[in-house]
Amino acid sequence: MRPTSVLLLGGALAAPATAGTVTVTVPRLSVAEYHRPYVAVWLEPAGGGTPRTLAVWYDIKKAGNEPGTKWLSELRAWWRKGGRSMAMPADGISGATQAPGPHNIALPADLKPGAYVLNVEAARETGGRELVTVPVNLPAGNARATGKAELGAVTLSTR
Repeated sequence: MRPTSVLLLGGALAAPATAGTVTVTVPRLSVAEYHRPYVAVWLEPAGGGTPRTLAVWYDIKKAGNEPGTKWLSELRAWWRKGGRSMAMPADGISGATQAPGPHNIALPADLKPGAYVLNVEAARETGGRELVTVPVNLPAGNARATGKAELGAVTLSTR
């Protein structure tokens, strides 16, 4: 799980303001050669517009002739939507690949109300690729979808 920054204000802990949470479940797969998937999570306005990347998980420690960033283009939908123009690592967005299980990503508090599409894409070495899309209305929309292989449950809950 990604660490969350906290501020100490007047002796009390205060978490950063968020509009809600996206939970992405990486399923446990029984395969001969398992590699953690690269994952990108982003929101797009439903009517079109600039996408906003919320998280990118990749092999951040892989260096040398083939650094982990080389394989980000395997997240094809995210790559075409704007991933190719991002510099990695991206502060507050990028991180290491995640083990199987649920992982929470905070929705930014500055999201404008409206209709969006939540996109979660996964690609795994010697595995498959999957894109899960979830329509949602913010600020008061909750949504859920489930992947078929590379992704498990994807939920968005607002506060």
